[in-house]
Amino acid sequence: MTGFNEPAPTQTALLLLGRGTDPGSERGVDCPGELPAPSDPDLVARAEAAKETLGDDVFILGHHYQRDEVIQFADVTGDSFKLAQQAAARPDAEYIVFCGVHFMAESADILTGDHQRVVLPDLAAGCSMADMATASQVEQCWEDLAASGIAEATVPMTYMNSSAAIKGFVGREGGIVCTSSNAERALRWAYERGEKVLFLPDQHLGRNTVVREMGFSLEDCVLYNPHKPNGGLTDEELRDAKIILWKGHCSVHGRFTLDCVEELRERKPEVNILVHPECKHEVVAAADYVGSTEYIIKALEAAEPGSSWAVGTELNLVRRLANRHPDKEISFLDRTVCYCSTMNRIDLPHLVWALEELVAGRVPNQITVDVATAKHARAALDRMLELP
Repeated sequence: MTGFNEPAPTQTALLLLGRGTDPGSERGVDCPGELPAPSDPDLVARAEAAKETLGDDVFILGHHYQRDEVIQFADVTGDSFKLAQQAAARPDAEYIVFCGVHFMAESADILTGDHQRVVLPDLAAGCSMADMATASQVEQCWEDLAASGIAEATVPMTYMNSSAAIKGFVGREGGIVCTSSNAERALRWAYERGEKVLFLPDQHLGRNTVVREMGFSLEDCVLYNPHKPNGGLTDEELRDAKIILWKGHCSVHGRFTLDCVEELRERKPEVNILVHPECKHEVVAAADYVGSTEYIIKALEAAEPGSSWAVGTELNLVRRLANRHPDKEISFLDRTVCYCSTMNRIDLPHLVWALEELVAGRVPNQITVDVATAKHARAALDRMLELP
């Protein structure tokens, strides 16, 4: 018989598993040491031992979308901004190990003291949404708005899911940062100071917030595409718009479709559909409940026993919530697996490696933001913190 050779995994499959490398990435993907094998049966014991040795010198943060194998070692779990705040609230911890993605670790570095060092266990743990807006593209956009005569009437605003450079630009130009839970408050703050808002980098959060929460029409929104001259918009379209949305999106939440919702309602009429505001507008409009990650967690905690829920957010979190609430039927909105592939890169071997490097007196993968950028980004973050 002729032997059957299993095809090699594709580059995309390897990235989804957190085992591949992206040669086009701006950031390194190799550990400058020996990464433990995933099959090592002593990984949990090694992580426990390293954490115990470091004691109060280390503080481990775990984002809700992380794998359970990593979350078990987190001192605090939460969304990106909550974790950055928690890091800032632990000035005695010399090392902040951030099990999240790059922009989150940057925010932690901005908000923590100069004596603290922020470590990202895998430098390839980025965010596709954050990477959809570069500093040079945003500067070009601002020049386009100035040429159209509207820059002075526009307040820039960026979602937490953006690079420190983008937060720095927004802070420098008098703008503000928002999270998915306070986007409406931040937008109202912005409209008290300008006629228009440039919303970076997630189009869906911006559109959903102004239309659902603030009474705007879809016609009040225009989409700026950084890969087209003048964003693909006429000067008249820019001048007529109330909000200029950046052409960016979350690769996870963008996968949910109206077909998912309609097919599920047909199969299970009693289901409650709960989605994140990073989902497309038509998905949000068809859902029963819409809210941030923290909102989703609290809604399911408060739900009636026996109730049925389909949740449109990252799969690691949905599975964790289903296990936490066995008295409720909690399922994933889509039948397709939908992990956050870059968040998924931080696995137990990377965490063990990072902790053991710290035990050995070496600081791996330290994330630092330059002083000027940090100053302006901190201003934008502080404006958000001061929101009523």
